[in-house]
Amino acid sequence: MSYYRYHVFMCLNRREDGSQCCAQYGAEDLRHYLKGRTKELGIAREGGVRINSAGCLARCDSGPVIVVYPEGVWYSYVDREDLEEILQRHLIGGQVVERLRLPG
Repeated sequence: MSYYRYHVFMCLNRREDGSQCCAQYGAEDLRHYLKGRTKELGIAREGGVRINSAGCLARCDSGPVIVVYPEGVWYSYVDREDLEEILQRHLIGGQVVERLRLPG
């Protein structure tokens, strides 16, 4: 078994030239939100969920993006409500959120 049930990487990349990037969508604040929620729920631990920052995940046209391992499921999200749905349905319930899923 993996150390974490789910390992989530959230792109926080900021492009200095002003081109599209996840940082333009408030990705850093939204990562703090998701990380905080996993701590509130007591699932930010071994055997649970780990939320990590990532540099560019090279999906800028779909941003902001996250990828959930071990499945390698990619998501795009807009706000806290989308992240809460990913948290509740995928990270807790084990169900992929198809409406937010990006092609792998």
